[in-house]
Formats: sequence, C-alpha cells, structure tokens
Amino acid sequence: MPQDMPAEDLYRFEELLSPAESEVLGRLRDFLSAEVAPHADTWWGRAAFPHHLIPRYAELGIAGLPYPECGGEPASSMLNGFIALEMARVDASMATFYGVHSGLAMGSIARCGSPEQRNRWLPAMGRMEQIGAFALTEPQGGSDVAAGLRTTARREGDTWVLNGAKRWIGNATFADLVVVWARDEETDQVLGFVVEGGNEGFTATRIENKIALRTVENADIVLTDCRVPERDRLQLAEGFRDTAAVLRRTRSGVAWEAIGVMLGAYRIALDYTLERRQFGGPVARFQLVQDLLVRMLGNATSCLGMVTRLAQLEDAGTFRDEHSALAKAYCTTRMRETVGWGRELLAGNGIVLDYSIGRFVADAEALYSYEGTREINTLIVGRAVTGIGAFV
Repeated sequence: MPQDMPAEDLYRFEELLSPAESEVLGRLRDFLSAEVAPHADTWWGRAAFPHHLIPRYAELGIAGLPYPECGGEPASSMLNGFIALEMARVDASMATFYGVHSGLAMGSIARCGSPEQRNRWLPAMGRMEQIGAFALTEPQGGSDVAAGLRTTARREGDTWVLNGAKRWIGNATFADLVVVWARDEETDQVLGFVVEGGNEGFTATRIENKIALRTVENADIVLTDCRVPERDRLQLAEGFRDTAAVLRRTRSGVAWEAIGVMLGAYRIALDYTLERRQFGGPVARFQLVQDLLVRMLGNATSCLGMVTRLAQLEDAGTFRDEHSALAKAYCTTRMRETVGWGRELLAGNGIVLDYSIGRFVADAEALYSYEGTREINTLIVGRAVTGIGAFV
C-alpha cells in the first residue's frame, strides 16, 4: 500500500488530487523510499547516475502522463507538480533528470512537433525506451538566449546543417534524442531540431567537478556540421516564442521542485532535532529551534499554496509567463533561505554528506539558477505589472 500523506503537508494540499492521482503519487513515493532515498547520498558523492533505475522509473508510467500520444487522458498539472515535488523531496538530481526528459524534451515535441512527429517520438519516450535532452543554453550565453543564440542552422535541400555549442545540457551524455535550438542563418528565426545522440556531428562531454546536482549528467555539446533531416525539424517551432512556451510550463515545475527540496530539508531537520540531545533533552524542545522549524514549514506551505493555484491556471489554459516566472523566482528564493536554516539546525553535522542536508543545500543553488535566474524572472513579472520592459 502507498505510504500515507507526508505529515509536512500541514494544510493537506495533496487531498486536492483525485483518488486515481493519489494512487499514482503513492506508487512513486513507495518507489523513491525503497530505491532512491537509501542511495541518494552515495550517488551524489560519487557523481554517479543510476542508469539501472531508468527501467524501474518506466514501470511507474509517469513520464507520459502529460501527453495524449502516450495513451489515456493527460494528467492534471496538479499531479505533474506533485510528482516533481515528490522526486525533489528525496533527490533533486532525479527530479532534474525527470524534468529534462518529461518536461523539456517531451514538452518541446508535444508543443512544437507535428502530429506525425508527436506520434513518432512521444510514445517511446513515455515508456522511457528513448531518453530525451534539451539543448538551449550556450557557453557564452544564458539570460540573453532569446536574442543572443549563436548556434546556427543552414538548410541544404532536405537537410539542415547545425554548428555551434551548448552547455549544461542534462541527460545529453546518454540521451537518445536531443532537442537542439538553433538560429536559421537565412531567416534569423529560432528553430528546433531533434538530434539523435549518435549523430556523427554531435559530441557530448560530461561536465565534471560540480558542487550541485552531482548525480545529474550535464554535458557540453559541440555541433560540427551536424546534419539533421528536415523531417526531424520541429515543424511547429517558428521562433523563440515557441521555445518560451515550453519554458513557461517547465519553469512552474521548478517551483514545485523547490518546494520538494524545502520539505526534504525540513524533514531532515525535524528528525534530527527530535533525536539530537543537549542539556538533558532533545534540542527540538528549545524555542529558537522550534522557531526555525516553523519558518521552514511556513515557507514551504506558502509556496505550495502558490503553485497549487498556478496548476489550476495551467489546467484552465489561462496561465501566462508572469505566473510561472513569479512562482519560480519566489519559491526558489524561499528554498535557498529554508535549506540554510535546515543546515543551521544540524550545526557541524550539517556540512557532512552523512546527514544529507548538505546535499539539499548544494542542490538548491542549481534550482535557484536554472530555468531563468531570479532577476530575469523578476523582470518578466515587472513588465507584466507595469507595462514597461526593463530588459537591457
């Protein structure tokens, strides 16, 4: 039977899920508890991705839930959000792996692919027989990617020739399909291409020496006269606005992940303070300790209320860029604050991997930065509320 709803869901947001959705989430929770939680610190410390678990994730059937091409009715945004939260509550690296595959890669194909392309790629990706990656960020560019994309695409008959470089591309070292965004040399439009991992002009080199999301295999990609057939160009991607539409949805997913990181850190801190004894009793009995615990829970709970409403707007088809941007900026800022309090409650033990909290503190830095920095997301919201764009 699935585990009970986590006690840290103080306002019981999870009760908003249907019984069928709760069953899916319960199976995921059981799996993460048995297969991921006992090993997450070891994988992180060794910077080793658990490739052997991909078939086990596939058995859960969660990757294809958002997409009708994978069979059945698409899952609600609420369920998809809780899946991201639950993964991050145990291991932000695995949440990132899943988000890149199911959200960014599959989401790009679902949003920008033709019906033929969606039917060709999404079912196998939903079964995780083919793993996806998403290549947008470049070595010399990040926040300026909309106007500063340097990777180029040149058409030669029924073939496109891609040249350029990408950086921080999750899953790219072992992905079967990589969604690459490039600028058409002739029209200057940003186009999307699905590049097979074994393409002769495609090279992915793992980035080493990371201090966050160490289990994730991020890569530097080099595209050298990488030839892609026209049939593998995403047919409905006609400019960066289509790329941005994908990011709008995945950005809200990062907000859910941030709450998972907060709740994971909170549980570690709570358990530790109940077990750690000083001055004749558990340190949880001290007022200042309880103050930090409540602050941690308050941050996570308030953010959970925000993303719950965001999920409702997504399902209603009325959510906009500023909605996901505000959630990503606010929730990741609160996350950074919250994991710091958790580390503080563990004192010296908080800086060794043995107690897990250090992993959450480090991983929070990556979530804070990717899918748009706080500053860029702030400007997106600022433009919406003032009507004035303040981008440089």
